[in-house]
Amino acid sequence: MQHFLRSLILILVIAAGTTYVVGQASGYQTPPKAIADIALAPPTPGVNLSPDATYLLLLERTGHPGIDELAQPELRIAGLRINPRTHGPSRTRPYIDIKLQAVKAGKPVSFQGLPEKARISNVQWSPDSRHIALTLDEGDGLSLWIGNVGTMRVERLTKARLNDALRGAPYSWADGGKAIYYKMRPDDLTAPPEKPEVPAGPIVQENLGSTAPVRTYQDLLQNPHDEDVFAYYATTQLMRYDLATRTHRKIGKEGLLAGFSQSPDGRYLLTTWIERPFSYLVPYSRFPQRYVVLDRDGGMVKTIADIPLAEDIPKGFGAVRTGPRNLQWRDDADANLFWVEALDGGDPRQEVEFRDQVYSLAAPFNGSKKKEVACKLRYSGITFGDDQHAVLYENWWSTRHTITSMFTPGNPASKRVLFDRSTEDRYNAPGSFETKSTPSGGRVLDINKSAGLLYLTGSGASPEGDRPFVRSMSIATGELNELWRSEAPYYEYPVAFVGEDKRQILTRRESQEEQPNYYLRDLQTGQLTQITHFEHPYPSLRGITKQELRFKRADGVDMSGDLYLPEGYDVKKDGPLPALMWAYPREYKSAAMAGQVSGSPYSFIRVNYGSPIFWVVRGYAVLANASMPVVGEGDKEPNDSFRQQLVMNAEAAINTLVDMGVADRDRVAIGGHSYGAFMTANLLAHSDLFAAGIARSGAYNRTLTPFGFQREERTYWEAPEVYYTMSPFMHADKVNEPILLIHGEADNNSGTFPVQSKRFYSALKGMGATARLVMLPYESHGYRAEESILHMLWEQDQWLEKYVKNKGKSGAATGTSKS
Repeated sequence: MQHFLRSLILILVIAAGTTYVVGQASGYQTPPKAIADIALAPPTPGVNLSPDATYLLLLERTGHPGIDELAQPELRIAGLRINPRTHGPSRTRPYIDIKLQAVKAGKPVSFQGLPEKARISNVQWSPDSRHIALTLDEGDGLSLWIGNVGTMRVERLTKARLNDALRGAPYSWADGGKAIYYKMRPDDLTAPPEKPEVPAGPIVQENLGSTAPVRTYQDLLQNPHDEDVFAYYATTQLMRYDLATRTHRKIGKEGLLAGFSQSPDGRYLLTTWIERPFSYLVPYSRFPQRYVVLDRDGGMVKTIADIPLAEDIPKGFGAVRTGPRNLQWRDDADANLFWVEALDGGDPRQEVEFRDQVYSLAAPFNGSKKKEVACKLRYSGITFGDDQHAVLYENWWSTRHTITSMFTPGNPASKRVLFDRSTEDRYNAPGSFETKSTPSGGRVLDINKSAGLLYLTGSGASPEGDRPFVRSMSIATGELNELWRSEAPYYEYPVAFVGEDKRQILTRRESQEEQPNYYLRDLQTGQLTQITHFEHPYPSLRGITKQELRFKRADGVDMSGDLYLPEGYDVKKDGPLPALMWAYPREYKSAAMAGQVSGSPYSFIRVNYGSPIFWVVRGYAVLANASMPVVGEGDKEPNDSFRQQLVMNAEAAINTLVDMGVADRDRVAIGGHSYGAFMTANLLAHSDLFAAGIARSGAYNRTLTPFGFQREERTYWEAPEVYYTMSPFMHADKVNEPILLIHGEADNNSGTFPVQSKRFYSALKGMGATARLVMLPYESHGYRAEESILHMLWEQDQWLEKYVKNKGKSGAATGTSKS
């Protein structure tokens, strides 16, 4: 118990009044030009394939937004982040232009009619591929627009009063593309409720003996005023627009409408309404909900389910709430609802033969629910094909077990297992079943009825790296036949079949040097036709080399990582380099599965804002995606030996780099984001392998996440030693290498409260460690603003130059400049 007392004293000392020092830099800084040029490279357009696979939409974005955009008003409430000016989500990343290109011929053409400097979101194809719909952020609200593929023009449908406060698109195509349902702010909705100057009384919460372990959610409701504000922004009037008559009309009454979907035959709407009482413990998605079927004009048909407040879900990753869940339409039927209910009380600790039961209910919804298939594991989804074919997915987290079965809807006894395997076994993953679009806009199994085949595509993990594939499967026998597989020196991934004969597929193809582009591939002849011609976004990286490393740690577990070396580097001539290792720990139940290779040695070298690859151009050897397996086989839990396995992983990686001659053992840095930051702090506390560390947006004191974290299912009270041992905060006195802590001030990720970095920095400072804390204004768990990203890169570059590349040398880091 001595270490528990010591940690408690440390916590009390810190809480008594330590001052947080952000640093000495004045204002935002910029990194060296070689890094900034890569960070500011224009993003490659996004691609959206039409339902009939005839057209591609090319969606163009700007680069990173300015900090002024992130500084706009933001409402953080009920687990949401809302822009109060627009009644839409804050921190969006809009498109600025949309181009259309035919898959088989033609060049990209822009739609006409969009305003200058358009901020475009929620782009959707109509089911008939004749139109697109989108929303525009007009500063004071969101408006709905529609684009005609025939005329290549876009026109406004509504004023800027769409309501997109709750997650999900604020509109949906209907009647196969002839109409649109959309969510509007009611006309009489004026100003949000004002906060009372004097509270009506104390805030009281009560629990009468029930267990309610919940994650450490952020941005929750805190008082009655918050409840009123949430209700104000969630209040919605459902509307319908008919393309033929160009008319708008109200559908039903206004209320707290969370979601809606039209039945495939167009006769009904399944709506989801949020009910009171609200909660101060969980986000809005776990508030009471009512599922109601309306007719197409908004008339009441039937209440399908009333779901109570879900504060007391049992603990564990296999835990679910009781009652109906996952209610949705069958995409292959006219108007048939299906859902699932737990048979074990939602409690994974219960021993039962079946965990879940699937039910269905067909229009006109006045009969009894019908039993469909039962699930031995936890229900994970269904893909319907037709009246004879549907695919059921089940999984169980604790054993990493997954089952894929086929059954005939309406006949539970027809269920037969197709695949029964470990979710960790990537090498034997059969792939995902291909689907096709329906006239109503749904997705169903792509069945070749004449040949009795289904089709699967997958990443094709193998000891040689990922080699994506296309396969057919006999419906009668389950036999798989490989139709095509990606071959070196390219990484090529199937996107969709083009044409009913299944002869051509659209693929995305790339190599280490070639930017990803889209191609038409003939599966019979192998002929390739390039469709898009995106340019290389990082010319300065053309000469660097990428190599997939494979090595073993001391106990024989296989490991891997992607090694990047500077342009023109010669190990014999240039000798060992300073090195940066970047990683993210992952838990496994099998050592064999932990050692499976992921990724491809032939994929394009991508650099996002958080990548470590920037430092290749600064003369470092970079080991990215370094595997950090934490294995707990049988009855053992991975976290029982978390620290020891981290150190073993790190030793194996460093030894490999040093034995190759590419890294100087005394000049290796470790870094990571989120759980990777947690890893970094632990490695610095419990080893002397690294010269310095970079930890971004991490959690360091696990007693602040007492009901589990990452993949740890046990609570603090069940495994206090695990929480203590794994928390680098408790071992701050052992961190004797320089550590750079970076965190977004507005981090809303569960568990990684900004206070985690603040308290850890205070502990490090109190123990005399070399540490620096950088809090990025307005940033969340991931960083968005250009100023923030450039400053983050500057901080990391300074840290690496001073404490790694020039370790032991006098003077400050080089290559700095002010913004």
